[in-house]
Amino acid sequence: MRTWDLNLKVRLIGETLFNLLFWMYYPFLTIYFSDSFGQSVAGLLMSVPPLVGIIANLLGGYLSDTLGRRRTMLLGSLVQVVMFALFALSLSDWINYIAYILISFGRTIYYPASSAMVADLTPERDRREVFAVFLTAFNIGAVLGPMLGSIFFFHYRSELLWSCTAATFLYLCAIFFLIRETVPEAESGKRLSGSLLSVLKAQIRSYKVIFYDKVFALFILAGIVVMTVIRQENTYLPIYISAHVPEQALFSWKSWSPNLGGVGVFGWMMGLSGIIFVLFSVPVARMFEKINDRTLLILSICVVGASLFLMGCTTNVWMLLLLMATMSFGELMQSPVSDSFVSKYAPAEKRGQYMGAATLQNTIGNFFAPVTMILSGWVPSSSVFGFILICALIGALLYGLLFRTLYGKEENIK
Repeated sequence: MRTWDLNLKVRLIGETLFNLLFWMYYPFLTIYFSDSFGQSVAGLLMSVPPLVGIIANLLGGYLSDTLGRRRTMLLGSLVQVVMFALFALSLSDWINYIAYILISFGRTIYYPASSAMVADLTPERDRREVFAVFLTAFNIGAVLGPMLGSIFFFHYRSELLWSCTAATFLYLCAIFFLIRETVPEAESGKRLSGSLLSVLKAQIRSYKVIFYDKVFALFILAGIVVMTVIRQENTYLPIYISAHVPEQALFSWKSWSPNLGGVGVFGWMMGLSGIIFVLFSVPVARMFEKINDRTLLILSICVVGASLFLMGCTTNVWMLLLLMATMSFGELMQSPVSDSFVSKYAPAEKRGQYMGAATLQNTIGNFFAPVTMILSGWVPSSSVFGFILICALIGALLYGLLFRTLYGKEENIK
């Protein structure tokens, strides 16, 4: 890391600070909106931000290659600052919900430019490990965030949101004063021009070429199914844990026996997941660096799906923590490989747009993830977890088809 460009160092510190606060509120939004609007309505409402995110993803990737990485990151950060302040000031659940949607919009615009900047500044041979370091930074907040958030979000929400506003504003200033533009020379002459309609038409034409790429389209489809499964840790899982896991003793030592249940158990599960991500992201990336992308992507989603399914078979806090640890290792195998695959596959002059299109996996996956909340109103929890396992197996099959198509394409070129 001592040899890294200043851009990478500044962003690593800034994103770590912000994500510490992010994980203090994000995991509990499902519970918050369920209490405010009811579980079925909340399931529908939580499907809206990903739809907005689809537009933001494509826009973020397009702006990254035309307006520039730095300016796009500034725009996304500014939107978040304003919306966090609105969330902190608001006394209306509906305004809070709108603020949350626009916070997600700002984050989604930001990340294609952020990922493209990492690829701009990093040699191909080092990208998987560098993406793993940024994944570690993203999850440092997940170590203490959910455990602290289980207290602060419900009792000191205004103070927490003002802290998010301040942290995002400081990071906005750091981007403005310390980060330089990294867009490739071939793209540096491009600038946004004409009406909004002409810009949107140009964006659609550009992405149309990407989605006609059969290999990349399969990658997006597989990723959507996979992210629908992974996002259950922030959609159906907290609902299940809070409703079905009774208060129980963590351990007994003499006369001391700390109890944990409901939201507290979920907070500890997310905290454990964060610890694993922080401690093992880079070691796992190094451990599997000689294993091909196909094997890692298929294995990772099978591990995640099986872990989630087994969570639906127990209410014991220690078994839940063990299964969360297993699921976290599955996610560790998946994320850096996915980012590295896109950076290797995408043409350099369209890297921002490919990164933006790739993040559709997250936004569309987030859109479909709340379907389990709606499904839980009609079928028992065991059936919901069975549905999650089936989705995981479909994701594994799609990854297998993706690489068979890719290898066939390479053979045809030869």
